[in-house]
Amino acid sequence: MVKRLLIATALLASGLAQAEEPAPRASVVEADGFTQPLKELKFNPGLDQREFERSTLAALNVYDPLESMNRRIYHFNYRFDQWVFLPVVDGYRYITPGFVRSGVSNFFSNLGDVPNLLNSLLQLKGKRSMEITARLLLNTTIGVAGLWDPASKMGLPYQSEDFGQTLGFYGVPDGPYLMLPILGPSNLRDTGGLAVDFAAESQINFLNVAEVSSNHPEVVVLRAVDKRYTTRFRYGQLNSPFEYEKVRYVYTEARKLQIAE
Repeated sequence: MVKRLLIATALLASGLAQAEEPAPRASVVEADGFTQPLKELKFNPGLDQREFERSTLAALNVYDPLESMNRRIYHFNYRFDQWVFLPVVDGYRYITPGFVRSGVSNFFSNLGDVPNLLNSLLQLKGKRSMEITARLLLNTTIGVAGLWDPASKMGLPYQSEDFGQTLGFYGVPDGPYLMLPILGPSNLRDTGGLAVDFAAESQINFLNVAEVSSNHPEVVVLRAVDKRYTTRFRYGQLNSPFEYEKVRYVYTEARKLQIAE
Protein backbone atom coordinates (compact mmCIF):
# COMPACT_ATOMS: atom_id res chain seq x y z
CA MET A 1 0.00 0.00 0.00
CA VAL A 2 2.77 2.39 0.96
CA LYS A 3 4.68 1.47 -2.20
CA ARG A 4 1.66 2.24 -4.39
CA LEU A 5 1.22 5.59 -2.62
CA LEU A 6 4.86 6.53 -3.28
CA ILE A 7 4.57 5.61 -6.97
CA ALA A 8 1.39 7.66 -7.33
CA THR A 9 3.03 10.64 -5.65
CA ALA A 10 6.06 10.42 -7.97
CA LEU A 11 3.87 10.27 -11.08
CA LEU A 12 1.85 13.26 -9.90
CA ALA A 13 4.99 15.31 -9.27
CA SER A 14 6.36 14.42 -12.71
CA GLY A 15 3.13 15.50 -14.36
CA LEU A 16 3.15 18.84 -12.56
CA ALA A 17 6.76 19.49 -13.60
CA GLN A 18 5.93 18.82 -17.23
CA ALA A 19 2.92 21.09 -17.01
CA GLU A 20 5.09 23.94 -15.71
CA GLU A 21 7.61 23.72 -18.61
CA PRO A 22 6.93 26.41 -21.23
CA ALA A 23 5.79 25.23 -24.59
CA PRO A 24 8.49 25.34 -27.25
CA ARG A 25 8.49 28.64 -29.14
CA ALA A 26 7.78 28.55 -32.79
CA SER A 27 10.74 29.64 -34.91
CA VAL A 28 10.55 33.30 -35.79
CA VAL A 29 10.39 33.77 -39.53
CA GLU A 30 11.60 37.10 -40.86
CA ALA A 31 9.63 39.16 -43.30
CA ASP A 32 11.68 37.93 -46.24
CA GLY A 33 10.92 34.32 -45.35
CA PHE A 34 14.42 33.43 -44.10
CA THR A 35 15.36 32.36 -40.62
CA GLN A 36 19.08 32.39 -41.49
CA PRO A 37 19.48 34.72 -44.48
CA LEU A 38 23.29 34.52 -44.55
CA LYS A 39 23.03 30.90 -45.63
CA GLU A 40 21.21 32.00 -48.76
CA LEU A 41 23.87 34.48 -49.87
CA LYS A 42 25.87 33.35 -52.87
CA PHE A 43 29.31 34.70 -53.67
CA ASN A 44 31.07 34.67 -57.02
CA PRO A 45 34.39 32.91 -56.34
CA GLY A 46 35.79 34.29 -59.60
CA LEU A 47 35.38 37.92 -58.54
CA ASP A 48 38.83 38.21 -56.98
CA GLN A 49 41.43 40.97 -56.98
CA ARG A 50 42.82 40.00 -60.37
CA GLU A 51 39.41 40.24 -62.05
CA PHE A 52 38.76 43.58 -60.40
CA GLU A 53 42.11 44.95 -61.53
CA ARG A 54 41.58 43.69 -65.06
CA SER A 55 38.28 45.54 -65.24
CA THR A 56 39.98 48.82 -64.32
CA LEU A 57 43.00 48.58 -66.63
CA ALA A 58 41.40 50.93 -69.14
CA ALA A 59 41.95 53.77 -66.67
CA LEU A 60 45.69 53.02 -66.56
CA ASN A 61 46.35 53.44 -70.27
CA VAL A 62 49.47 55.45 -71.12
CA TYR A 63 50.99 56.03 -74.56
CA ASP A 64 53.46 53.16 -74.71
CA PRO A 65 54.25 52.11 -78.31
CA LEU A 66 57.45 50.38 -77.13
CA GLU A 67 55.67 48.33 -74.50
CA SER A 68 57.21 45.02 -75.52
CA MET A 69 60.75 46.36 -75.15
CA ASN A 70 59.85 48.31 -72.03
CA ARG A 71 58.48 45.19 -70.37
CA ARG A 72 61.71 43.31 -71.05
CA ILE A 73 63.72 46.17 -69.56
CA TYR A 74 61.36 46.23 -66.59
CA HIS A 75 62.03 42.54 -66.04
CA PHE A 76 65.78 43.17 -66.34
CA ASN A 77 65.54 45.96 -63.76
CA TYR A 78 63.60 43.66 -61.46
CA ARG A 79 66.31 40.99 -61.60
CA PHE A 80 69.16 43.49 -61.40
CA ASP A 81 67.54 45.05 -58.36
CA GLN A 82 67.01 41.66 -56.75
CA TRP A 83 70.41 40.14 -57.47
CA VAL A 84 72.76 43.15 -57.52
CA PHE A 85 71.43 46.51 -56.40
CA LEU A 86 69.57 45.58 -53.22
CA PRO A 87 72.29 43.22 -51.92
CA VAL A 88 74.81 46.04 -52.40
CA VAL A 89 72.48 48.46 -50.61
CA ASP A 90 72.04 45.97 -47.76
CA GLY A 91 75.82 45.65 -47.47
CA TYR A 92 76.18 49.43 -47.54
CA ARG A 93 73.62 49.73 -44.76
CA TYR A 94 75.37 47.01 -42.75
CA ILE A 95 78.92 48.40 -42.86
CA THR A 96 78.18 52.12 -42.50
CA PRO A 97 76.68 53.80 -39.44
CA GLY A 98 73.54 55.86 -39.81
CA PHE A 99 75.21 59.25 -39.52
CA VAL A 100 77.60 58.37 -42.37
CA ARG A 101 74.73 57.34 -44.65
CA SER A 102 72.87 60.50 -43.71
CA GLY A 103 75.92 62.63 -44.52
CA VAL A 104 76.38 60.96 -47.90
CA SER A 105 72.71 61.48 -48.76
CA ASN A 106 72.86 65.12 -47.69
CA PHE A 107 76.02 65.71 -49.73
CA PHE A 108 74.55 64.38 -52.98
CA SER A 109 71.25 66.11 -52.26
CA ASN A 110 73.16 69.38 -51.99
CA LEU A 111 74.74 68.73 -55.39
CA GLY A 112 71.26 68.15 -56.79
CA ASP A 113 70.22 71.64 -55.75
CA VAL A 114 72.40 73.07 -58.54
CA PRO A 115 70.22 71.75 -61.41
CA ASN A 116 67.19 72.39 -59.20
CA LEU A 117 68.11 76.07 -59.10
CA LEU A 118 68.86 76.31 -62.82
CA ASN A 119 65.57 74.73 -63.82
CA SER A 120 63.62 76.78 -61.32
CA LEU A 121 65.10 79.93 -62.89
CA LEU A 122 64.28 78.68 -66.39
CA GLN A 123 60.67 78.19 -65.29
CA LEU A 124 60.58 81.74 -63.90
CA LYS A 125 59.71 80.51 -60.41
CA GLY A 126 61.05 83.45 -58.45
CA LYS A 127 60.10 82.41 -54.92
CA ARG A 128 61.25 78.83 -55.37
CA SER A 129 64.52 80.01 -56.93
CA MET A 130 65.24 82.18 -53.90
CA GLU A 131 64.43 79.31 -51.54
CA ILE A 132 66.71 76.90 -53.39
CA THR A 133 69.48 79.52 -53.48
CA ALA A 134 69.20 80.06 -49.73
CA ARG A 135 69.15 76.33 -49.14
CA LEU A 136 72.23 75.80 -51.31
CA LEU A 137 74.18 78.55 -49.54
CA LEU A 138 73.23 77.39 -46.04
CA ASN A 139 73.98 73.72 -46.62
CA THR A 140 77.23 74.39 -48.46
CA THR A 141 78.58 76.71 -45.75
CA ILE A 142 77.00 75.92 -42.38
CA GLY A 143 76.34 72.34 -43.46
CA VAL A 144 80.01 71.83 -44.44
CA ALA A 145 79.71 71.14 -48.18
CA GLY A 146 76.27 69.68 -47.66
CA LEU A 147 77.15 66.92 -45.19
CA TRP A 148 74.48 68.36 -42.90
CA ASP A 149 71.13 69.82 -43.84
CA PRO A 150 70.41 72.82 -41.61
CA ALA A 151 68.24 74.39 -44.33
CA SER A 152 65.48 71.81 -43.90
CA LYS A 153 65.34 72.55 -40.17
CA MET A 154 65.02 76.23 -41.04
CA GLY A 155 61.96 75.66 -43.22
CA LEU A 156 63.69 75.23 -46.58
CA PRO A 157 62.94 71.66 -47.72
CA TYR A 158 64.42 69.98 -50.78
CA GLN A 159 62.47 70.89 -53.93
CA SER A 160 63.17 68.88 -57.05
CA GLU A 161 63.28 70.59 -60.45
CA ASP A 162 64.73 69.01 -63.58
CA PHE A 163 64.96 69.89 -67.25
CA GLY A 164 62.19 67.43 -68.09
CA GLN A 165 59.90 69.52 -65.89
CA THR A 166 61.18 72.67 -67.57
CA LEU A 167 60.31 71.28 -71.00
CA GLY A 168 56.88 70.26 -69.72
CA PHE A 169 56.40 73.72 -68.22
CA TYR A 170 56.77 75.18 -71.73
CA GLY A 171 54.35 72.71 -73.23
CA VAL A 172 56.64 70.02 -74.62
CA PRO A 173 54.65 66.76 -74.63
CA ASP A 174 56.01 63.82 -72.69
CA GLY A 175 56.17 61.54 -75.73
CA PRO A 176 56.22 57.75 -75.52
CA TYR A 177 56.75 56.06 -72.21
CA LEU A 178 60.21 54.57 -71.68
CA MET A 179 61.62 52.13 -69.16
CA LEU A 180 65.32 52.91 -68.80
CA PRO A 181 67.78 50.19 -67.80
CA ILE A 182 68.55 50.47 -64.06
CA LEU A 183 67.22 54.06 -63.94
CA GLY A 184 63.58 53.01 -64.17
CA PRO A 185 60.46 54.72 -65.57
CA SER A 186 60.76 57.76 -67.81
CA ASN A 187 59.53 59.10 -71.13
CA LEU A 188 61.14 60.62 -74.20
CA ARG A 189 60.98 64.19 -72.89
CA ASP A 190 62.29 63.34 -69.42
CA THR A 191 65.09 61.18 -70.81
CA GLY A 192 66.32 64.13 -72.86
CA GLY A 193 66.00 66.32 -69.79
CA LEU A 194 68.05 63.86 -67.78
CA ALA A 195 70.88 64.13 -70.30
CA VAL A 196 70.76 67.94 -70.18
CA ASP A 197 70.86 67.98 -66.37
CA PHE A 198 73.84 65.64 -66.36
CA ALA A 199 75.70 67.79 -68.89
CA ALA A 200 74.94 70.98 -66.95
CA GLU A 201 76.14 69.47 -63.68
CA SER A 202 79.35 68.32 -65.36
CA GLN A 203 80.01 71.76 -66.83
CA ILE A 204 79.35 73.63 -63.59
CA ASN A 205 81.52 71.17 -61.65
CA PHE A 206 80.16 72.33 -58.30
CA LEU A 207 82.57 71.54 -55.44
CA ASN A 208 84.78 69.90 -58.07
CA VAL A 209 82.71 66.73 -57.78
CA ALA A 210 82.24 66.20 -61.53
CA GLU A 211 85.98 66.30 -62.17
CA VAL A 212 86.74 64.01 -59.25
CA SER A 213 84.04 61.59 -60.40
CA SER A 214 85.61 61.33 -63.85
CA ASN A 215 88.87 60.19 -62.26
CA HIS A 216 87.32 58.14 -59.47
CA PRO A 217 84.37 56.05 -60.68
CA GLU A 218 83.79 54.86 -57.13
CA VAL A 219 82.19 58.25 -56.47
CA VAL A 220 79.67 57.53 -59.22
CA VAL A 221 79.02 54.09 -57.73
CA LEU A 222 78.53 55.58 -54.27
CA ARG A 223 76.06 58.10 -55.65
CA ALA A 224 74.11 55.34 -57.39
CA VAL A 225 74.03 53.22 -54.22
CA ASP A 226 72.87 56.21 -52.19
CA LYS A 227 70.16 56.95 -54.73
CA ARG A 228 68.87 53.39 -54.48
CA TYR A 229 69.19 53.49 -50.70
CA THR A 230 66.97 56.56 -50.47
CA THR A 231 64.42 55.26 -53.00
CA ARG A 232 61.68 53.31 -51.24
CA PHE A 233 60.20 51.62 -54.29
CA ARG A 234 60.83 47.89 -54.59
CA TYR A 235 60.01 45.86 -57.67
CA GLY A 236 57.27 43.38 -56.89
CA GLN A 237 56.03 45.23 -53.81
CA LEU A 238 52.62 45.88 -55.36
CA ASN A 239 52.00 42.12 -55.47
CA SER A 240 49.99 42.47 -58.65
CA PRO A 241 50.23 40.95 -62.14
CA PHE A 242 49.61 44.48 -63.42
CA GLU A 243 52.50 46.14 -61.62
CA TYR A 244 54.02 47.36 -64.89
CA GLU A 245 50.81 49.21 -65.81
CA LYS A 246 50.47 50.69 -62.33
CA VAL A 247 54.06 51.94 -62.19
CA ARG A 248 53.70 53.43 -65.67
CA TYR A 249 50.48 55.21 -64.72
CA VAL A 250 51.73 56.51 -61.36
CA TYR A 251 54.93 57.85 -62.92
CA THR A 252 53.03 59.63 -65.70
CA GLU A 253 50.53 61.23 -63.34
CA ALA A 254 53.21 62.20 -60.81
CA ARG A 255 55.16 64.03 -63.51
CA LYS A 256 52.04 65.96 -64.48
CA LEU A 257 51.62 67.08 -60.88
CA GLN A 258 55.28 68.09 -60.59
CA ILE A 259 55.07 70.18 -63.75
CA ALA A 260 51.87 71.85 -62.56
CA GLU A 261 53.40 72.93 -59.23
